[in-house]
Amino acid sequence: MEQVSLGKGIYWVGVHDHQTDLFEGLWPVQEEGVSYNSYLISSQKTALIDLVKQPFAGSYLDALRGKVDLSRLEYVVLNHMEPDHTSALRDLVQTAPQVKILVSEKARSMVESYYGLQDSVQVVKDGEEISLGEHTLRFVYTPFVHWPETMMTYVPENEILFSCDAFGGFGAQDGIILDDQPEDLDWYLDEALRYFANIVSGVSKPVLNAINKLAGVPVKIVAPSHGLVWRKDPAKIIDLYAKWSGYSSQPAEKGITILCGSMYGSTAQLVKAVEDGIASTSVAFKTFDAARTHASYILPWLWKNRGVVVASPTYEGYLVPPIRNLLEIASHKRMFNKSAVYTGSFTWGGGARRDIESYVEQLKWNLAASYDYPGYPGEAHMEIGHRLGAELAKQVLQD
Repeated sequence: MEQVSLGKGIYWVGVHDHQTDLFEGLWPVQEEGVSYNSYLISSQKTALIDLVKQPFAGSYLDALRGKVDLSRLEYVVLNHMEPDHTSALRDLVQTAPQVKILVSEKARSMVESYYGLQDSVQVVKDGEEISLGEHTLRFVYTPFVHWPETMMTYVPENEILFSCDAFGGFGAQDGIILDDQPEDLDWYLDEALRYFANIVSGVSKPVLNAINKLAGVPVKIVAPSHGLVWRKDPAKIIDLYAKWSGYSSQPAEKGITILCGSMYGSTAQLVKAVEDGIASTSVAFKTFDAARTHASYILPWLWKNRGVVVASPTYEGYLVPPIRNLLEIASHKRMFNKSAVYTGSFTWGGGARRDIESYVEQLKWNLAASYDYPGYPGEAHMEIGHRLGAELAKQVLQD
């Protein structure tokens, strides 16, 4: 485990995980990796801010012993109770039974239900401060970013914000901790957007509330629980999170996401005409095969683009299952207020067209046009597909 200094007496002591295949059991990370960012503050008193996932507890504690006498560790701050941040807690308490566990009020019962701990738990209030000597811990309640008990911890002497899941991202490359280290920062920014769309988008309003609450607080370093630590340009990730969160209630970027499900190629053929129609304008688009691309990689594009094409044949009276599943997730993540069109083929009775109408109502999407057709598309069908794409692009430019 690396130990990276963030200032006098403050260290990143986290781990990079390249073993887990699905973050939260849902989102692919094995190829990209994910970090569990834990921080050590060594002053007259010592404190850990957030922990790591339990499978890494042994190596994590061994590395900590090289930096601090764990028998004298005073505090561990749990900004958020989700097990990717806290499941090493039992191992830590066995090694350092004297440690006080600092949590928000709503987290008290969660510590007991997850780890059976009560006596060592100390609740801190919103705005409360605890002095470690040269450093002060100030606790800021940020409920629903992204559980109701979540808080952040701020160290005013160094102007470091330990922001937990806010301002975080997927992606972990060994040896890279800080935002001034990657040769390809855009890769990390893409992974931050994927993390936002997968994990945080459904709580965009609380994210904006937290940003507004911290508006007057000077921040030199943003230290989240996943992804890069932002020391060179901390405002960049805060501004991006503010922009992305704003898409929950305001028009997103002037682009179109095409969601395609095709059983025997008929719908995929018409999508080519839709793409040509969009390409005849200045609007950018991205096409996904919903059956072959994990939703994790589609959701960022669905979130950031204001236009959507849903292309699906009728399958047993409904949209094909991969498209239905994707729209269910989009609804759960509150990916609202898009301009959309639907197209797809059918053989006898149809039904997908009726199905999409129920989904766009849930999603509060403006369904500008629907077009379904029997069998394979002919020249006339392709002309209509071209027109659908061009007209949606024009709508996106006007929104």
